[in-house]
Formats: sequence, structure tokens, C-alpha cells
Amino acid sequence: MLYKFYGSEQAVQPAINKEYKGIETPQDLYDALLNVWCEYTCAPRLRGEWSEENITLGQCSITAFLVQDIFGGEVYGILRPGGNYHCFNIVDGVKFDLTSEQFGDEVLDYDNVTEQFREEHFKKLEKKQRYEYLCRELKKEQLNME
Repeated sequence: MLYKFYGSEQAVQPAINKEYKGIETPQDLYDALLNVWCEYTCAPRLRGEWSEENITLGQCSITAFLVQDIFGGEVYGILRPGGNYHCFNIVDGVKFDLTSEQFGDEVLDYDNVTEQFREEHFKKLEKKQRYEYLCRELKKEQLNME
């Protein structure tokens, strides 16, 4: 499969958490999430724009923290107009962003970033609930693949 997300060529770090069977690399996780990302997992402020054609829209923070659970590393954010952060991962010095496709042809600056922490993000109950839903649905997806 030809991956289009930012850093996809280098996103081959091995999973450090074997909780999700069959997910050995970030590319494996991306493949599985294509069947899990949905309007419900999208940030509420973007749900009206979410579609299957732009499946990664509004999925960044919950996806980045799931990546951190499975592969380790840190979550960083790019400050966006309006004051929100777009989250991505750095694992073993490699930057990748499973949800970068939501921006189309826009080129993001992955160098001027701020570390992000789940404790801060999950103060928003809806975000914590979307993250938990994403995790549960991913586990169900893994069971369906067996």
C-alpha cells in the first residue's frame, strides 16, 4: 500500500505494547484505523465537515495518544489558526503524523512544535471519551481480523 501520511516512509518503529494483535508498525495501525475512524471519533467542532473522503479529519490528538500507547515516544502539537494544536508523534527520533492527510496539500511545519500531554487534553471529557471509544473499536477491529 502507498501511504500518504507525513513520515510514512520512516514509520516502521516496532510496537512496544502488544495489546493490539497484528499491529507491529505505525503503518499497521493506520491500516486498522481506516476501519475505525468515524464521525463519532472526530472532534465535535469538525464533525459537520467529516466525511469518508477525509477520514482523518479531527482525529489527531486521540490518534497520537493511541500511537504513543502502542509505540512509545512523545506527542507534539503544531499551533493552528484559532489556537488549537494539531498533534503528531515522534518515536525514536522519527516524526510521523497518521492524520496529516486531513490538510490536503497544505504543508505543515513539524519543527516549530510544543510537546502535548494527555493529562491536559483529556481534561476535556468528550476527548477522553473519544479516545476510549477509539481504543475499544480498534480492539474489536483486531478481533474481526483474526
